[in-house]
Amino acid sequence: MIPLADENPTLRAPVMTYSLLALIFGTWILGQSAGFDLRRLAISVCDYGMVPGELTRLAALGTAVPMGPGLACIVDDLPINRLTPLTSMFLHGGWGHLLGNALFFWVFGNNVEDSMGRIRFLAFYLICGLAAAAAHVALEPRSPVPTVGASGAISGIMGAYLILYPRVRVKMLFYFLIFFKVIPIQAWLVLLWWFMWQVLAGLPQLTRVNPDVSGGVAVWAHVGGFLAGVVLVKLFENKRLVDIRTAERHRLHPGHP
Repeated sequence: MIPLADENPTLRAPVMTYSLLALIFGTWILGQSAGFDLRRLAISVCDYGMVPGELTRLAALGTAVPMGPGLACIVDDLPINRLTPLTSMFLHGGWGHLLGNALFFWVFGNNVEDSMGRIRFLAFYLICGLAAAAAHVALEPRSPVPTVGASGAISGIMGAYLILYPRVRVKMLFYFLIFFKVIPIQAWLVLLWWFMWQVLAGLPQLTRVNPDVSGGVAVWAHVGGFLAGVVLVKLFENKRLVDIRTAERHRLHPGHP
């Protein structure tokens, strides 16, 4: 299932959502060579990605993590490591990683921003991203593997959307081989289904033989970011904006929840 759009009109242009997307794409293209220079990509991930074992100092200094042919990321204790929970939010590991995150952010971010205001939304986004990073470090404290991506912060946006607009319909693209169909589904079902798969995907990480090295996607960061969004959204929402948006949605879609 791929989200394409929702039936939830915005009152103002989502300037902060656009700005964050521009920053993310700009970092990917200008700072990470859009993935075309493997060495430059590896250096960006290694130097500015978050390594849990570096933050906790539980990964042995000098540990090498292969990053590509002739390339390895070495665990160190440089001062920049303290900033990597923030810098890692704006880095990605590939085009698929980037575009997937951008699509979910595009569909859900504009409505959450429109319900908070721009500055509150920015603070909320960053806090959810840091909460996601903390969840990943808590579950992988010894890992020497660098983690990058905006998905933790975007997961927080999705958690906020679940609380704010659970019954708004989201247009989902279903595909199987050559079969394609767009079906509108209420947001609570889409988001809880997504969250369930994150938890199921993360369960093996809790019981694997070698718990020191992450096996792939940092799904517990997704879980942590999502839960942070659910818990914190009421502190950041602007109730007046939410009420106005709800009235506008009912005007445009009479009879829909």
